[in-house]
Amino acid sequence: MPLLSGRLIVIHPKYRLLLISNSTIFGGGYLDHAEGEIRNLLGGVRRVMFVPYALWDRDAYAAKARQRFEAMGYGVDSLHQSSLPKTAIEKAEAIFIGGGNSFRLLSVLYETDVMDTIRRRAGEGMPYIGASAGSNVACPTIRTTNDMPIVEPPSLNAIGLVNFQINPHYMDPDPNSRHMGETREERILQFHEENEAAVVGLREGAMLRVEAGEVCLKGSTGARIFRRGVEPVEVQPIRLLNDLLA
Repeated sequence: MPLLSGRLIVIHPKYRLLLISNSTIFGGGYLDHAEGEIRNLLGGVRRVMFVPYALWDRDAYAAKARQRFEAMGYGVDSLHQSSLPKTAIEKAEAIFIGGGNSFRLLSVLYETDVMDTIRRRAGEGMPYIGASAGSNVACPTIRTTNDMPIVEPPSLNAIGLVNFQINPHYMDPDPNSRHMGETREERILQFHEENEAAVVGLREGAMLRVEAGEVCLKGSTGARIFRRGVEPVEVQPIRLLNDLLA
């Protein structure tokens, strides 16, 4: 878990994470926009453990991930096909948690009792890739997800590899829209009425690389950083964010 010293929170120095806002951007294929960062993170890894729990059809999801990672030169095993999930993660070289519904994903992570194992293996340097819901569960909680609670996990507490929250697929309000509901920014400000953690509004095409205790914004688009009691800040890649997230 992140270490707390006064108000300074330090991310585990051995964590090697790639937290992606979305797995597909308009006009591109599955993970195309993140391929360079995925390759850079994985390095000499040969096989990746895929976690398909965020979607209903796990077999189809695993097949999709397998096809994409094999095209990059990596083998893929799917956690849902293992009778001993914790043992499978113990032996994994790297893990990729795919997007979908964050509540369903978190519920199955509790059901399979793998979160402590994932956290410990990440602390040993195992690369962790998350996309959308997979990025949400790397946070302390899933309270800043955009998803409907289609199932009820035992808790909203998640793996907690980072000390901040992520809002994937972050969107600015459309000035021409007649929609009268809350904007994404308003919802995050409501989160800060009840919670302290900073929130990274991660736009589609953006991703966070976490390594050696540093959080770096990468990708083709920017992010909006929300902190309780402070005006939101716009940031563009490539930018270290530790000063904004402490």
